[in-house]
Amino acid sequence: MATEPIYLDFNATTPLDPRVARAMQPVLEQFHGNPSSSHVFGQRARQAVEAARVQVAELLGAQPENIIFTSGGTEANNHAILGAAFSAPESRRRIVTSRIEHPAVTEVCQFLERFGFVTTYVDVDAHGTVDPDTMISALDKDTALVTLMLANNEVGTLQPVSEVAAAARRLGIPSHSDCAQAVGKIPVKLDQLGVDLISVAGHKLYAPQGIGVLVMREGVSVTKLMHGAGHENGRRAGTENILEIVALGKACALANHGLEKEMQRLAGLRDTLAAGLVASLGRCQVHGHPGGPEHRLPNTLSIGFADAAAQEIMAAMPEVAVSAGAACHGDGAEMSHVLQAMGVAPEYGFGTLRISLGRTTTADQVNQAIAHIVRAVKQVREKRTG
Repeated sequence: MATEPIYLDFNATTPLDPRVARAMQPVLEQFHGNPSSSHVFGQRARQAVEAARVQVAELLGAQPENIIFTSGGTEANNHAILGAAFSAPESRRRIVTSRIEHPAVTEVCQFLERFGFVTTYVDVDAHGTVDPDTMISALDKDTALVTLMLANNEVGTLQPVSEVAAAARRLGIPSHSDCAQAVGKIPVKLDQLGVDLISVAGHKLYAPQGIGVLVMREGVSVTKLMHGAGHENGRRAGTENILEIVALGKACALANHGLEKEMQRLAGLRDTLAAGLVASLGRCQVHGHPGGPEHRLPNTLSIGFADAAAQEIMAAMPEVAVSAGAACHGDGAEMSHVLQAMGVAPEYGFGTLRISLGRTTTADQVNQAIAHIVRAVKQVREKRTG
């Protein structure tokens, strides 16, 4: 039997935590009632949903009644952005965001442009950081919403969300943050961020794919996205996904314990990985903020190798699962919009790997990964030089 590759793509999706899987088992066997039904089977299901809602709220520092379960982070982003835009006065038709947002944000903004909205994209610096003063200066009386991710999914840079949100609130402008990559990796509290809306994706914190939440600050209301019966306190129609809601609740409860220690462990492994690659390979560049945990996710390493294409490196090392910083399109490749926005030189951008560590990553795996990546990069470079 072939050896399982080393999984270092936790920013793409996390494996299901066995403790989360165990929490799901009773739901599969016993909780078959509709949470909206008044009989004992429905009540049992409703209690499970509400218990999970409390667990999510405790992790995020929110009120349980302001937790809306969704099908994932993408739906939560859509609900927040579309909901805020369509709730805004007719005079407010501007969305302010950054150039490094996930497509689940940028494509929603582009969709709103069909309805007369205008999107202002704020640039980032070479570390992938938005200047808060620049973003705040883009806010005006025409702004319907400002949306800024907390942690970039590619390079791990953290954004000044709280500063932007505070300014937006003073101006009476709703604020939203896509926190999909941050929750479970760093502390994320609604009140500390000061935003009105945050989006969470369950499969980024060891819950299954297909579950997420939209969190609202107390008193905030946006137009609902899903229409039908009065589920989720009338804010998101559709019978609740009890199985995955319970799973997300358990995942949030797990993430709420020992987070600081795990952050330190992952940052140490990431730095070991980066140091090992830089020491063994010339002409490589680490992307993202070089600062401490207040500037960068502890688990994320984005590193570019000159004279080597990311897809070729990955093909040469099936022993390690990572992501590329450039995507193939037909006969060519396109560097990610994040690296482009940061001004990364193409020679490094096209050779960029995103390596993201997680709960099951060990020091031995990191050392093995260094060896495999070094070998693969050298092999690709030798093949290119002939």
